[in-house]
Amino acid sequence: MSAQRSERAAPTVGVEEEFLLVDPQTGAPAPRNAAVAAEAGHCGATLQLELSSCQVETTSGVATTSAQLGKELLELRRTAADAAEACGVRLLALGLPPATPHDFPVTDTPRYQQIAARFGMVAHEQGICGCHVHVQVPDRAAAIHVSNWLRPWLPSLLGLSANSAIYRNTDSGYASWRSVLWRRWPAAGAPPYFPSLDDYRRTVHMLLDTGVILDPKMIYWDVRPSANFPTVEVRVADVPATVAETVLLATLIRAAVMTALHERAEGEEAKRLPPGALRAAYWMSAHDGLSGRTLNLIDGCAAVQAREQLCALVRRVHPALDELGEYERVVWELERIAAEGNGAMRQLRAWRQRGDVMDVIDEAAARTVSG
Repeated sequence: MSAQRSERAAPTVGVEEEFLLVDPQTGAPAPRNAAVAAEAGHCGATLQLELSSCQVETTSGVATTSAQLGKELLELRRTAADAAEACGVRLLALGLPPATPHDFPVTDTPRYQQIAARFGMVAHEQGICGCHVHVQVPDRAAAIHVSNWLRPWLPSLLGLSANSAIYRNTDSGYASWRSVLWRRWPAAGAPPYFPSLDDYRRTVHMLLDTGVILDPKMIYWDVRPSANFPTVEVRVADVPATVAETVLLATLIRAAVMTALHERAEGEEAKRLPPGALRAAYWMSAHDGLSGRTLNLIDGCAAVQAREQLCALVRRVHPALDELGEYERVVWELERIAAEGNGAMRQLRAWRQRGDVMDVIDEAAARTVSG
């Protein structure tokens, strides 16, 4: 590690988490987000309303350490869960509702109603929950470089966070079915490789001018410069099942951003990928999660075990993790997940006991508010 690098302050980090609201008896999505947000407000917490009225979102403050981030995320989850219970529903950290929904009513705001009218069934089937990690960057040009740098690693982050295996009362056949549904939006999934910030701006203007998206907030790519903060926003993940898994994800992303910025300062360009390779790796990671294979997009695009590629990411960002004082904790958490499974694997275990979706929901509800 260079002296220049070690003297710089580590970038701050913040996290947004989306959650499902479900009926405690049937497990069906419950369109109660406005009531739950109002109840949370009485406790001093602010919950954001999402496109579907069966969802709420929490937003952490700016954190400088993983311990600080984890403490706040746990408090937010527990406050939101208490508010949900007071409104007669349950809060779940799941990428998709396991039970069959009657429908996904759209939240009654002018913007959301406009999106629903324009995008039809894509909007009406939007009851899906992700996790968005914000990491501080110097400027938007740096955010574009980070986006380019992260592209080969996005499938590994998706596989780690996969938490949407059960959908409509059945095994979807995917570890992250959420990510498959999400990519139906016109500006979602992996971001293109942008040679410069101007190229990014031209693409966004094209999407706006042609009516493909209604406003800049509909740039839903899995990495994007934040419109409101001096951060790069990484949006590839299912909402993790536990706070510990969210903190692990955020720490890896923070270290990856630090590594990308360091390599940019050294004059290194982000790797370009062969046509079709990133899409193939996304599909493999969505399908297999951590239990199967993905592509090694860094070296030859060969199929490798998903866990092996995740370990390659940890090796790549090892100096940044050392700088954060997080390397040993990250390795420990990954070893724990290897032994216990991630969210998708736990869903499948619960489902296979009796084929009863309420077993999945009960397990998820308990883990949502655990440390």
